[in-house]
Amino acid sequence: MNMRSAIRTAVFPVAGRGTRFLPATKASPKEMLPVVDKPLIQYAVEEALAAGARRLVFITGASKRAIEDHFDSDPELEQLLHSQGKSDLLNQIRSVLPSYAACIYIRQPAPLGLGHAVLCAQPAVGAEPFFVHLADDLIRSDVPCLQQMAAVYAEKRASVLGVELVPRRDTERYGIVEVEAPNSATSRIRSIVEKPKPADAPSRLAVVGRYVLAPAIFGHLEKIGHGSGGEIQLTDGIGALMREEAVYAHRFEGKRYDCGSKLGYLQATVEYALAHRQLGREFGKYLHEVVRTRPRTKRK
Repeated sequence: MNMRSAIRTAVFPVAGRGTRFLPATKASPKEMLPVVDKPLIQYAVEEALAAGARRLVFITGASKRAIEDHFDSDPELEQLLHSQGKSDLLNQIRSVLPSYAACIYIRQPAPLGLGHAVLCAQPAVGAEPFFVHLADDLIRSDVPCLQQMAAVYAEKRASVLGVELVPRRDTERYGIVEVEAPNSATSRIRSIVEKPKPADAPSRLAVVGRYVLAPAIFGHLEKIGHGSGGEIQLTDGIGALMREEAVYAHRFEGKRYDCGSKLGYLQATVEYALAHRQLGREFGKYLHEVVRTRPRTKRK
């Protein structure tokens, strides 16, 4: 198999409706929820660009126009900021999408699962390896997660899944992998199963929202048909791919926030705010005061 070492394309499945955040996501995509001063999808794009992606493919659905608008230019806003002398804000607006990056938007016609969303990207991806990034999973790290995984791909020349250890009680929420070398940061995957019950899970290594996939995945997604929940499961496609070639799991360095849940989203907001160059110090003081003066609830 002849695959280039540079990964040029990143796929962002953003067609989901974000029902756990209703009514906030009734008219605005969940990927546009802000963490301090940037929406989740911008953190995702920045991570992909840092890993070398230059073609950004968004698999969209209904009510997702705000994502397109966010990455489009806005001459009127830029002119207003220029006239007001707000050069810092103007530079931030212009840096949302660098000039060397291109956006492609593909509509997913029906909510048929993550595997189907990835399959929809095939015309834009072509016969090259590509990233898949789920914006719900925000990962804070010194080296961007996709950049870590691109380095693994460059060494192994094979598909790579981002994984982390989760409590056994949570295995029903993830695809779970069994690997050849459980104590290694990077190891070949022996098996993968979608959302197993804790008693049936082959390990606690859960696949989170980061993938480097070989283009051969498309052929498998076309063949497997509908799986769990009547959807085309990416996990099933990866399982089929593993029967033909190696697929690796990589335990990335960094902290993941599940921003698809309200608690995870709030945790990300607090910790990113504390790390913010301009807000962190004052916000930390505020949190300290809130905790100090918070009324204690009586235990029954």
